[in-house]
Amino acid sequence: MYPILFEFKGITFTSFGLMLGLAFLSAGWVTSLECERMGYRKDAAWSLIMGAIIGGIVGAKLYYAFLNWPLLVRYPLETLFSRAGLVWYGGFIGGSLGVIVMAGREKLPVPRVADMAALGVPLAYAVGRVGCFLVGDDYGRPTDSWIGIAFPKGSPPSTAGNLRTYFGVQVPESVADWEVLRVHPTQLYEITISLAIFALLWRLRRHPYKAGWLFMAYLALGGLERVFVEVFRAKDDRFFGPLTLAQVISFVLIVGGAYCAWALSRQRREGQTPPAAG
Repeated sequence: MYPILFEFKGITFTSFGLMLGLAFLSAGWVTSLECERMGYRKDAAWSLIMGAIIGGIVGAKLYYAFLNWPLLVRYPLETLFSRAGLVWYGGFIGGSLGVIVMAGREKLPVPRVADMAALGVPLAYAVGRVGCFLVGDDYGRPTDSWIGIAFPKGSPPSTAGNLRTYFGVQVPESVADWEVLRVHPTQLYEITISLAIFALLWRLRRHPYKAGWLFMAYLALGGLERVFVEVFRAKDDRFFGPLTLAQVISFVLIVGGAYCAWALSRQRREGQTPPAAG
């Protein structure tokens, strides 16, 4: 693992920070290509990305604060301004609001912008998860499978004690707290699936349906991806029996995205001129 790239005059440059920057750049590049294809200014894409950055970081921190309310009450400044706590769904919600605001300023139709985001988001997500892998964050439950990876310098290290204490994972009592365990590399699972989603949606970007359809398809596919990965994740937010909060949100996105995609495709087809009789 390579959590720290280098230090310069007391400032630490992390691999996660690098990949987070590259994630936004990759999303901006794809969005600029779609802006040009749809007949809009390419530069407008970077205004949208700026909205995504600001809204995403604010949303991610607020979501993290909500999940860690006791910690927020005790250490408000440390909780809100630490490097930790960039929670995906909080960032997604906040980033979406930021993009909508910037789309209004650029006078871009929100459904069209949403279809651009359907391409930028899964690509950026995959790149960002590379950063999670490099710092040893967001890994999964212990596994004896050949695919298991140990994170001795993770954030936190994948020791039996950390898995028990921070994630509520049931580890056999015979395993000492200091032992570093092999766990599911859920970051790699997410990278692979997200790139597959991006490739699929890239092929479908010239869809004949009403604007917004591609984004709704992404919501359904992205939700399915997260439901699957959460099965293997080491998590401490299983507030709904065996389900995590992220899985509950994902189920809502799957149902909502699938229904809206179906409705938008029906509207497009029904609006076409029927063929002449005979």
